[in-house]
Amino acid sequence: MKRQPPAAAALSESVRVVGFDPGLNITGYGVVDCTTEGVRLVEAGTVRGRGATLEERLLAIHTGIREVLEAFRPTEMAIEQLFVHARFPRTAILMGHARGVICLAAAQGGLGVHHYAPTRVKSLLTGSGHAGKEQMQLAVQRELSLATRPEPADAADALAVALADYHLRVRPGRAGLTAANLGDLRR
Repeated sequence: MKRQPPAAAALSESVRVVGFDPGLNITGYGVVDCTTEGVRLVEAGTVRGRGATLEERLLAIHTGIREVLEAFRPTEMAIEQLFVHARFPRTAILMGHARGVICLAAAQGGLGVHHYAPTRVKSLLTGSGHAGKEQMQLAVQRELSLATRPEPADAADALAVALADYHLRVRPGRAGLTAANLGDLRR
């Protein structure tokens, strides 16, 4: 018996997705409920990586992420992949630490994690893989029918990742979406 892909199986009931925009100083999060009628905002905010040492900052991020997961009980997690600029390799390594503790919190909570490239998220919501912060905020405002732009930008970026997960994996009727080509859509 062939098992149904997760995207199709999830359509029968509400799916709560938490999206994360990882950062060592500020990590944005956005929680959305996805149903057959659409997607709606539950909560968005930030977790601060406080502390004098890298270890203290990572502990603060992990603790904050665990609190978000416990408070909102998402069924799935979407997280932005690292963007690596050749001129700033150290930044990518440090960001990888923050992303790692977020993925650890997901594993501890038994959540499935879905990874999306920043350019794919931006392209999906704005039509440009190089959209700026304000463009992303306006796109998220439009997608969620919000009266104002979501603030801060880190929370808006996390909501964008959650919305990308909704459009690419959860939303019913996605033409041509199969488990085989899902990986292509994440690039």
